[in-house]
Amino acid sequence: MMPYVVITYLCLSILLYLLLGGADFGAGIMELFTRSKNRSAARQTMSHAIGPIWEANHMWLIIAVVILFVGFPRIYSVMSVYLHIPLLIMLMGIIARGTAFVFRHYDAVKDRMQQLYNRIFALSSAITPFFLGVIAASVLAGNIDFETTDFLSAYVFSWLHWFAVAVGVFTVALCGYLASVYGIGEAHTEVDKRYFIRKTRTMTVIAFAAGGQVFLAAYIDGVPLWQWIFGNVVGTAAVVLATISLGVLAYAVGQGWTVLPRLLAGFQVTMILLAIGYWHFPDFIVVKNGVNLSLLNSQAPLATMNALGWALLLGSIFILPALYYLYYSFQREAEEVAEAVH
Repeated sequence: MMPYVVITYLCLSILLYLLLGGADFGAGIMELFTRSKNRSAARQTMSHAIGPIWEANHMWLIIAVVILFVGFPRIYSVMSVYLHIPLLIMLMGIIARGTAFVFRHYDAVKDRMQQLYNRIFALSSAITPFFLGVIAASVLAGNIDFETTDFLSAYVFSWLHWFAVAVGVFTVALCGYLASVYGIGEAHTEVDKRYFIRKTRTMTVIAFAAGGQVFLAAYIDGVPLWQWIFGNVVGTAAVVLATISLGVLAYAVGQGWTVLPRLLAGFQVTMILLAIGYWHFPDFIVVKNGVNLSLLNSQAPLATMNALGWALLLGSIFILPALYYLYYSFQREAEEVAEAVH
């Protein structure tokens, strides 16, 4: 029982990190694709939305890492060894982004250094989810080879291939898409709202194009992506539902609704993960010419899994209500600001 509780928490943590942390990263990504005349207003809106809670989003990544470290040490060690380069770059991106965000908001002196902080924030906002996508693709692409003995094959080509790069680009596009949709509800003026609606349409096109190049890269690298998604009823249904919801989202945005588009954007990303994850479950790392590492054959001893499962359940009692209150408090503050503007 408890092992499945732990697996459920692991999957939820990964999903929530992509939905909430992804939108967080997307705020910086949008700065890269915003004209200078609109950049200040867009930055102010997104900063107001993510500012109070941006650090909390990394909690989901920390929970996922702790679950892997304690509950699935074999998977954790393989990722740490064979994918240590993209993992290190991703962590450096998180640190650089957080540091730049703090300095540009709380620096006592507003000088030219603000431009440097802005560039670091925007670039690290794109680099971090890119390598997050690279890592996600690398554990499934089957390029990790336990038998190889040379450095490049073990530590570089295990993640540096077309499919991983394409998934990295797609992850960046998804983060920008989530941020643009979420931003519609955070805009306090009609001008800002129209800006985020235009960005949503643009990011939708970019996300579609990025998704198409993932299939092309999979074909070039011999990754059976088409079979993963359309080789079973669940994957096919997930893609169909995500596509239908995209049309509903476009209608909801056109009507000026704010809550439903957010829910639909999160639903679409969830369906993408479901389409990929259903085919591979319980496998977590697909190994070249070997036995895959799964969430069932790579578990820690049962006593450890039981303790971890109870720790997650009990911890949720304290953390989730507090986290809800955090989101609620700052959302209420945002609504008060919006009322003051109008």
